[in-house]
Amino acid sequence: MQSSISLSLSSPSTICRSDSSAAVVSNANVHLLNPRSLRFCGLRREAFGFNSLNSSFSTHRLQSSNARRRLCSNRIVASSAGNGAPSKGFDYDLVIIGAGVGGHGAALHAVEKGLKTAIIEGDVVGGTCVNRGCVPSKALLAVSGRMRELQNEHHMKSFGLQVAAAGYDRQGVADHANNLASKIRSNLTNSMKSLGVDILTGFGTVLGPQKVKYGDTVITAKDIIIATGSVPLVPKGIEVDGKTVITSDHALKLEFVPQWIAIVGSGYIGLEFSDVYTALGSEVTFVEALDQLMPGFDPEIGKLAQRVLINPRKIDYHTGVFASKITPAKDGKPVTIELIDAKTKELKDTLEVDAALIATGRAPFTQGLGLENINVETQRGFVPVDSRMRVIDASGELVPHLYCIGDANGKMMLAHAASAQGISVVEQVTGKDHVLNHLSIPAACFTHPEISMVGLTEPQAREKADKEGFEIGIAKTSFKANTKALAENEGEGLAKLIYRPDNGEILGVHIFGMHAADLIHEASNAIALGTRIQDIKYAVHAHPTLSEVIDELFKAAKVKANTSSPVAEPVAA
Repeated sequence: MQSSISLSLSSPSTICRSDSSAAVVSNANVHLLNPRSLRFCGLRREAFGFNSLNSSFSTHRLQSSNARRRLCSNRIVASSAGNGAPSKGFDYDLVIIGAGVGGHGAALHAVEKGLKTAIIEGDVVGGTCVNRGCVPSKALLAVSGRMRELQNEHHMKSFGLQVAAAGYDRQGVADHANNLASKIRSNLTNSMKSLGVDILTGFGTVLGPQKVKYGDTVITAKDIIIATGSVPLVPKGIEVDGKTVITSDHALKLEFVPQWIAIVGSGYIGLEFSDVYTALGSEVTFVEALDQLMPGFDPEIGKLAQRVLINPRKIDYHTGVFASKITPAKDGKPVTIELIDAKTKELKDTLEVDAALIATGRAPFTQGLGLENINVETQRGFVPVDSRMRVIDASGELVPHLYCIGDANGKMMLAHAASAQGISVVEQVTGKDHVLNHLSIPAACFTHPEISMVGLTEPQAREKADKEGFEIGIAKTSFKANTKALAENEGEGLAKLIYRPDNGEILGVHIFGMHAADLIHEASNAIALGTRIQDIKYAVHAHPTLSEVIDELFKAAKVKANTSSPVAEPVAA
């Protein structure tokens, strides 16, 4: 994330660079006696133990040129001796522009590999994920989950429990999200300093090969990584005032809970906020441009999720329409939303609501990077890269020693994908060739119940099968057959496996149900390691646990091959 600059989305606005937003996963151990083994937020461990940063419309981030110059010259040099001497002729072995989850992960891995490393950040450490994305949103979702359970009288009675009417303190909920972000941000900063990463505060610009400027200071590096992330995408015709027409940046502050809010977009961000708002008492109207809600999810999972997450709740929806114009509330008038038919572009309806949340996705934050200095042209704002995250210039040639990771390259706009890409790049610059298999990277939506997925959806798998000439198999298991889920009275859920019966290759796994976001990793790791179903079906799972849902899923698959054979190396996305 960088200091404030102008980026044109639908209209000129002042914004800050950030790293991507999404769920963050960690399996690393923490050894408190060895600072180098500490792992934080996403790529490693969070501070104790995943379509956003402060709004482009927040004027308080604007600084005078003199103040910005003083800010940009600030430099925090880590005291740790671990950040060793750089390669001859360079100030650093590695310089990373952007201290979000992706940049943070690359920096820590680079120090472990013995590289003298610096990270340039123009705003606050942690990027979107920590400050205005995954971390505070999970704090709000934790509240909504508890509120939803306490408000469900039938659910509580099924346990033999009697609970008085549940209530909440809006400011207390907002403080919980803000305090969590502050805590994680502080620990991320301390982790980099203790591990020897130099934190250079300012706006990072690539001046040329192996040369970067921040503020008035020019430094050189053997290798450079761009990790500047993304910002909320606001389509044309939508006026954001930060109060009644908001992006996810504003919504995470929870400055008020509207009686009726329209959410434009029914993807991950829209679904999660619908979960929060309805639990806190709001009525929600989805506005979706495509003909069905939850585009991008496996259709069967999406259908079940709609039946559980939308139909029983105070949610209605309009599909196949664009919000062509949204006007904030003013002078006692409500927010107005003009809906046009997605195909004919004719006016279909006008909504009047208390607030509107724009959840239409995210835009890469790549302007002002100095890409013109190295003959690089963005594609729809994204920095073009190859399978190894190496930047490609306008002539189709690789730019030596320059990489781009995370939302800025558009390959997979998830925080943990940025982390994985950053680690992959560090492996390459330290002499080990590494290509990340993006089909093995899981994704999750933290609704109640949760949705998770890895690999291909069923339509994608069938298209691939038709093209390459093989058959696919489908296996399913229900949470209603799982003892732990039944003990929790959370039997609503489905796990789905898409695979090749001829060789046991796992093509995709999709889960809707209790703790789906935690259950998906057995499948994602199997895909990453090339493990076949005929091998993993013999793995032992503790009873009674939710993990047995996945165990039964693999056992239900009908694989023709009795012996394992290496899975063909997947093509990186």
